[in-house]
Amino acid sequence: MATLTISKEDEKRVKAMGFLSNKGTDNFSARIITVNGKITAAQQRCIAEAAEKFGNGVITFTTRLTVEVQGVPYDKIEEFKEYIAREGLITGGTGSVVRPVVACKGTTCQYGLLDSFAISEEIHHRFYEGYHTVKLPHKFKIAVGGCPNNCVKPDLNDLGIIGQRIPEFDEDSCNGCKKCSVEAACPIGAAKVKDGVLEINKEICNNCGRCVGQCRFDAIEDGQYGFKIYIGGRWGKKINHGKALRKVFTSKEEALNVIEKAILLYREQGITGERFAATIERLGFDNVEQQLLSDEILERKQEILDAQLHLTGGATC
Repeated sequence: MATLTISKEDEKRVKAMGFLSNKGTDNFSARIITVNGKITAAQQRCIAEAAEKFGNGVITFTTRLTVEVQGVPYDKIEEFKEYIAREGLITGGTGSVVRPVVACKGTTCQYGLLDSFAISEEIHHRFYEGYHTVKLPHKFKIAVGGCPNNCVKPDLNDLGIIGQRIPEFDEDSCNGCKKCSVEAACPIGAAKVKDGVLEINKEICNNCGRCVGQCRFDAIEDGQYGFKIYIGGRWGKKINHGKALRKVFTSKEEALNVIEKAILLYREQGITGERFAATIERLGFDNVEQQLLSDEILERKQEILDAQLHLTGGATC
């Protein structure tokens, strides 16, 4: 077996830069950030060239939509970073900070209700880059799903966004058809004709928007687009399904502000080592929701950012 020469201190140092040790070797996997899982052809070529020039020629894809180049020697790390920087690529994605954003393909999908690529890129710049030096109790993962099909599992992330289209039902236009086209179009059985009129069960309806435009008598001709936000999801050793905030946000800026408030709340009120799900459980969901729906945390933003918190590390899960 090869003798390892890299110290634990240096291994930890380069891990913070996005270079993860290849078990039993002095080589590392370089984790390249793709912003939202979308890269150009030129960037793909650059990554392939870097894999052959500095690594072992193998490229892998992570569940967080990052790209890893395997087998990069310790003494080639800086050269590797300079090489991929030519195409605007960086390494990273580790530590007790906001992690790279995961997004589905959004409006290129027939079911997409929001531009997942665009909003996830905005989240990346505002929170992954903007909060990159802000230490948190643990990692903080964000996912953006374009519709309630939940392909990127938003409710299993610390914070998840799901695109919505809230149907606008005009009861006066409903003829109570025996074969209701809206009822037939609803994939989860939330729309039912009862006593000669269509009813939409709000407890069941997930605002997928599939019913909009289906009524031949124009009872549902439009729907309000919006953002549903889940908090406290977690995948891993201790699985936890996130819970949705009671409000569906119809303003993108308001939804982005909720993300910022969640990060600030987690930094201020979380205990070093615990995931956001545990923080919410300890504080109480209703308490956390109330804080996220007010602006008090944002008003104390600089105070929270300046506080000397979470400097020791020590994840508990």
